[in-house]
Amino acid sequence: MTSENRAQPEAGPQEETTRPPTSPLSDDDLHLFNEGTHLRLWERLGAHPATHEGRAGVHFAVWAPNASEVRVVGDFNGWNAGDEHTLLTPRGGSGIWEGFVPDVASGDAYKYRVTSSDGAHVADKADPYAVHAETPPATASKVWPLDYEWSDDEWMATRASRQELDAPITIYEVHLGSWRRATDADGGERPLTYRELAAPLIEHLTEIGATHVELLPVMEHPFYGSWGYQSTGYFAPTSRYGTPQDFKHLIDELHQAGIGVILDWVPSHFPTDEFALGYFDGTHLYEHADPRQGFHPDWNSFIFNYDRPEVVSFLLSSAMYWLEEYHVDGLRVDAVASMLYLDYSREEGEWIPNEWGGNENVGAIEFLRRLNTEVFARHDGVQTYAEESTAWPMVSRPTYVGGLGFGFKWDMGWMHDTLEYFQHDPIHRSHHHDRLTFRAVYGYSENYTLPLSHDEVVHGKGSLLTKMPGDDWQRFANLRALYAYQFTIPGKKLLFMGDEFGQWREWDHDRSLDWHLVETDERHAGLQRCVGDLARLYHERAELHEGDCEPFGFQWVDASDWESSVLAFLRLARDGSPALVVANLTPITRTNYRIGVPLTGSWREVFNSDAADYGGSGVGNQGALEAVPVPYHGQRQSVVATLPPLSLEIFVPRPVT
Repeated sequence: MTSENRAQPEAGPQEETTRPPTSPLSDDDLHLFNEGTHLRLWERLGAHPATHEGRAGVHFAVWAPNASEVRVVGDFNGWNAGDEHTLLTPRGGSGIWEGFVPDVASGDAYKYRVTSSDGAHVADKADPYAVHAETPPATASKVWPLDYEWSDDEWMATRASRQELDAPITIYEVHLGSWRRATDADGGERPLTYRELAAPLIEHLTEIGATHVELLPVMEHPFYGSWGYQSTGYFAPTSRYGTPQDFKHLIDELHQAGIGVILDWVPSHFPTDEFALGYFDGTHLYEHADPRQGFHPDWNSFIFNYDRPEVVSFLLSSAMYWLEEYHVDGLRVDAVASMLYLDYSREEGEWIPNEWGGNENVGAIEFLRRLNTEVFARHDGVQTYAEESTAWPMVSRPTYVGGLGFGFKWDMGWMHDTLEYFQHDPIHRSHHHDRLTFRAVYGYSENYTLPLSHDEVVHGKGSLLTKMPGDDWQRFANLRALYAYQFTIPGKKLLFMGDEFGQWREWDHDRSLDWHLVETDERHAGLQRCVGDLARLYHERAELHEGDCEPFGFQWVDASDWESSVLAFLRLARDGSPALVVANLTPITRTNYRIGVPLTGSWREVFNSDAADYGGSGVGNQGALEAVPVPYHGQRQSVVATLPPLSLEIFVPRPVT
C-alpha cells in the first residue's frame, strides 16, 4: 500500500491507547477502522452526547490523520476556536481526533476547524459522520439524536418474501422535492415535508400498484439541482424536508402500508465544496491525490479512494446505517460503471492503469463485492441494485462465483433499445424489429430491473409521452403499449414519477408534477388506470413474475413477423402455467391473425392496452379466444385473434370447470 493510502500506522488490537472517559471508541474500534472492516462507525465517530464530571456535553471524534490541530466550533461557543474546550486530541496512531466539549445541546450546529500539518487553516469542515445538518445553503452539522419508536414490525418480518428474485417488484422512482408541492406563505410553491408526503404518496402508490418507492438521493447535498447525486452527508437525510425522525416516520408509514423503500446511494463520487470531504485535513484524504484517479471529469467531483481502508470503513458504515437506522429495504448504487473502470470517460493519457496494466479499478471492485457480501449477510430480506451501463459480467451474481454480488442490475441496454424503437414512426419499425427481439438473447444473463428512469426525461430529452410518434391519440396508445411491453417481459419494473399519467413537459426539479392533467383530462387518467391495472396483474399472475430471473419464465411464440411489427411470446409460472402476450406495434388493426398456443380450450383476455377505459379504441376479441387443433408456430394448437392498433394483449387459459 502506498504512502498516500496509509498516512499513519495502524493501531493493532493489542496497542492500548489513552481512552478519554467519555469516548465511545475502544481500541478494537480503532483497529477495525484502520483495517477497513468497521461497519458501524456512526455509533463511534461524529457527535455523541456524554457527561463528564457531572457536566453534560458532547463527545466529538473525527478522522484527520495529517492535521496538526482540530477544534470544534459551533453555536455553543459562538464559533470561537479560542475556547479551551474546543481542542481535540489525537488517539494514538489511528488518525482520529476526539474530545469532550461541555454545554453542547441537541440541535446545536458545529464544524471542525482543521489546521494542516504546515500550520495553515484548511477550512471549517462539516462532520463526515453527522446524522443531521443545517438546511442548505447553510452547511454546518447538527448534534442530533436518532431515537424513534418504529411500528413496522410486520413489514420487517415479511419483507424477505416480497423482495425475492421471483417476487413481483414494481418500483416508483421519486424526487421528493418535486413530486408534489404546497403553496407557501408568499403564494409560491414549496416542497412537502417528509411527514406531509406520507399520506398522499402512499395513496398514489397504492392506486398505481407500486410495491416499492425508490427515492433519488436524500443524503444531504448542498446543490439542490444535483437531485442529491452530489452528496456531502453520507449519514444525514437532507434537512430540506425535516428531521431524521421525520424521515423515519415517512419510511415507517410506507412500511405499514406494505410499500418497500429503496434509496439511491452514491459511493462513486462526492462534490468538491470546501466545507465537505475533499482535502479534509490538508491532504487528499477521502479522494486520490492524482486527478487522473481522484477527479471525475463528467461531474467535476472527487472520486473516493477505495484503496484506503478508512474510506472503505466510512462507505460500508454509511450503507449499513441506512439499512439499520432507517429500516431501508434496498440500496440502488449509482454510477457503478464509473467505479469499475479506471478509464471511464477519459482519453488516453488521462488515467493510470492498475498494477497489471489493465483498466479495472481493483479497489472499487473489491469494495463493491465487500459491500454486497456484508449487506446480504447482516440484513435479512434487503436488496441491492446496480446502475451499471456496460457489459461487465456477473454484476448480479454471487461473489463466491466471481460476481459483484448485487441482487439486481438495471438493464440500461433494454431501456435505450426500447425507447429508440418506440420513437420510430410505426411505418419504419419493421426495420428495427431486432431492437425488441435482441433482449431475449441476454435477458437472463443478470437479474434485471427494467428502468424507465429520470435520466430519460431531463436535459432536453422531453417526456416519455412526447417521445412517442404520431398524433395525440397515437402518442397515448404507443405509451400504453410501451408500459405493457415493460410489464410483460422478464425483469422487475421501474417508472419515474409523472410517467404513469403521461406528463407532457420534461421533469423540472423546481416544479411540482402536473397533477391537474389526471384530474382534467381523461386521456391522462386512462393512462394511469392502465399502469395500475398492469401493476396489479403483474402482482397477481405468477406467470408474469415468477420467471423474471430464471429462463423457464419466457418462451418465444413468434419473434419473426417483423413486416407486421408483431411479437408473440409466453410468460410461464414455475408450475408451467402460461400467459400469452401479443403486441401489434403499428396503428393498423390486424384481423384473423393466427398464433400458436400450447393448450386447448378457451384463452381469456385479461388485459388489452387498447381498452376504451384506458383511452383506446376498444378493439378486442370479445373477452376470449378459442384454441383449435391447427398446428402453428411450433405449437399443436392455435388461436385466431384480432390485434388492436398500437396495442398489447395478455391471454391466459380459462380454467377447466
